[in-house]
Amino acid sequence: MTSALKKIVIVGGGAGGLELATSLGHKLGRKSKAEITLVDRNQSHLWKPLLHEVATGSMDDDIDALSYLAHARNHGFHFQLGTQMDIDRENQCIRLAEIDNDQGEMLVAERSLSYDILVIALGSISNDFGTTGVKDNCIFLDSPKQARRFHNEMLNLFLKFTSNANDDKEKVNIAIVGGGATGVELSAELHNAVKQLHSYGFDGLDNQALNVTLVEAGERILPALPPRISAAAHQELTNIGVRVLTKTMVTEAKPGGLHTKEGEFIEADLMVWAAGIKAPDAMKEIAGLETNRINQLVVEPTLQTTRDPNIYAIGDCASCLQPSGGVVPPRAQAAHQMATRCYHNILAQLNGQALKPYVYKDHGSLVSLSKFSTVGSLMGNLMRGSVMVEGRIARVVYISLYRMHQIALHGYTKTGLMMLVGGINRVIRPRLKLH
Repeated sequence: MTSALKKIVIVGGGAGGLELATSLGHKLGRKSKAEITLVDRNQSHLWKPLLHEVATGSMDDDIDALSYLAHARNHGFHFQLGTQMDIDRENQCIRLAEIDNDQGEMLVAERSLSYDILVIALGSISNDFGTTGVKDNCIFLDSPKQARRFHNEMLNLFLKFTSNANDDKEKVNIAIVGGGATGVELSAELHNAVKQLHSYGFDGLDNQALNVTLVEAGERILPALPPRISAAAHQELTNIGVRVLTKTMVTEAKPGGLHTKEGEFIEADLMVWAAGIKAPDAMKEIAGLETNRINQLVVEPTLQTTRDPNIYAIGDCASCLQPSGGVVPPRAQAAHQMATRCYHNILAQLNGQALKPYVYKDHGSLVSLSKFSTVGSLMGNLMRGSVMVEGRIARVVYISLYRMHQIALHGYTKTGLMMLVGGINRVIRPRLKLH
């Protein structure tokens, strides 16, 4: 590496950021044509749509998480552990916060990282819309750390329940606010987790002992999906014992439950808030860049920020207007597509060529109801409208979305080997993480 090499820094190792770093590492990093650096506050990567499985224990993130350092070494880029504090556009560098250990001792001092091209791919966090008590009493299921916290608290609740087997006891009450994909999938996974825990000796714990309430402020759950699919998911959740409340707005979260606008108090021992997203608060008008009301960086169709052509933004933290007039939705498939377009546009910028606009292609949405069902819609390329899919076919397609992400990171051969290892683990390991 020489100082003449262009420096490309990517902040955020989610689906889009990591795929972009991997592609640029292959194309430029391995050939010493540019220096690629990925920055993330975590040591490892986990595909965000799987967080609900980590939360319930049906996925072990200790096994399935990907080490950034190891992946960087194998794919031609560098990794820096850190949290972005600010962007200095004049000197083209970012500032990273100091890193402390659990005891508050400084391990790494504040530092700067220079760039020629910067890509912000920080993803999103939960939006509590300023609702009283939510930050103090609810879990935001938007990171592996939060998913592990939910898992631990869930196991503690169930352990407490089963240890009082001879006593008259109430049900285990869990409330989930937000009827999008995360809330719906978590509701179903909880009932599957109870079934598995019962088989591992949690006496008295069954679906009759679990009271899951899913609260949605809108007219229906899964508003991004067609009404027929939304209705099918609603019915499936009801069938397995989930209480689904629509047109219900939460006004306050307190220890022990939720107050609604309608005056009801929903009792809950464990509460999850999954009602909306926003970009991290630190992104609000950072470095004078244009942001919207939920802190997303406003970008041109080329994915370059409106006020600096050397700074790109992709994924959930980017607000990209489409020719139809709408904006790109915060979905994993959008992050994947943006990463691909950003990759080609960065190469074009380095070579002095024209950049192309990004146009979102909706390939449909699928929602997994754990082992019970999978429903969704696939957009047909050869026909108008969409194709409704349910059951086994939908389940296969749902899993294939994760496989596509793995292929983008590892290639076909290694992904095939990972699938083989996963199959072996399902035979030799517990079906649920019990610790």
